[in-house]
Amino acid sequence: MTEKITESFSKLSNYCAVENYKGFDPFDGLNSSFFQAIPFLRNNRLARLVWLQFFKKFPINLRSIVGIDKDFNPKALGLFLSGFCNLEKSKLQRENLEKINFFSDTLKRLANTEYSGICWGYNFDWQAVAFFHPRHTPTIVSTSFIANGFLDAFETTSDEAFLKIARNACEFIINDLNRTYDTNGAFCFSYSPLDTTVVYNASLLGSALLARVYSYTGESRLLTNASQSVEYCCNDQKTDGSWRYGRQQNHQWTDNFHTGYNLVSLSQYMKYSGDNRFRENLEKGFDFYIRTFFTSEGISKYYDNSIYPIDIHSPAQLVLTLVKLGKFEEFRDIVDKVLIWTVNKMQSPKGFFYYQRNKYYSNKISYMRWAQAWMFYGLSEYLLYAGSTEEKPLSYED
Repeated sequence: MTEKITESFSKLSNYCAVENYKGFDPFDGLNSSFFQAIPFLRNNRLARLVWLQFFKKFPINLRSIVGIDKDFNPKALGLFLSGFCNLEKSKLQRENLEKINFFSDTLKRLANTEYSGICWGYNFDWQAVAFFHPRHTPTIVSTSFIANGFLDAFETTSDEAFLKIARNACEFIINDLNRTYDTNGAFCFSYSPLDTTVVYNASLLGSALLARVYSYTGESRLLTNASQSVEYCCNDQKTDGSWRYGRQQNHQWTDNFHTGYNLVSLSQYMKYSGDNRFRENLEKGFDFYIRTFFTSEGISKYYDNSIYPIDIHSPAQLVLTLVKLGKFEEFRDIVDKVLIWTVNKMQSPKGFFYYQRNKYYSNKISYMRWAQAWMFYGLSEYLLYAGSTEEKPLSYED
């Protein structure tokens, strides 16, 4: 099994390196030079939403025709940064430190410095139903994943400059995001400074980052904010252990990988804070997750009540969820089955992973953030953990 995953990872790694870690994104439709050249389109909310959703869902890649270029996505670079830290720890390939420096330097260059702390958004305008985010609008999600990448780099290299960047990102989360309070004084961080949406995985990701930085700095301010956010999100957990995506009327679904985000974030918060009040929430949530989202054939379901679309994000998150929760060995048979199915059904001979499989067709477009960066991070975590639990060492080298 490990040999097959190593081969898959090698193909993926080579593909990403050839592409210089730049690529398209499911949500980059508004980067179209054609669309931006027509004022009526670029200034119309409905036109932006329809155009973006078309490029997200259409299985034929028309981006080059309408002037969308491959580009660096900051969140993807953060995931690659964490992945290369795993490779350095496991000694799976050479020149990992050079890659760590490349990604960290590029992320510093792409950072948004207009807020209280360093932060990151996406490299495209993003029109959602609830809000519009201009290009590079910082979000708690991107900032949390990237700051965790810097913490991984700090733990890998002992260079305190990486820790300082992660600590600085906490100022953005605490000072610049909006808050929605409940009657007990607990609150949810907003997705960005421009909205007031309640999205549980987003607030929990920020909370986990605050707790992780707290474990190094000992600042009670970080822990207090993290604790209140976790309390809010756990109060809204359903009795079966699940979470809806958010509180808004158009966010009333329960899906695979965002549930994984919630579980990992809650686990990391408890690990770094020493606060075990939410142990039952974590156990109930994981029981729902592992029972609900994976079939006996190894298919990762998207929703709690529907298999399709089968999204590449979900198997990558499964690996991370099991490792971070300390359940990898207990559920090794499930993760192995899921990864084998995914490699066999969703990896191109060129090395990249497809975006989604639907019931009647597949979207085989290569997306650097959504697919390649997540699978790179997830498979690097798998190989790091499998290598530490198996007698035969891994031997992949680039």
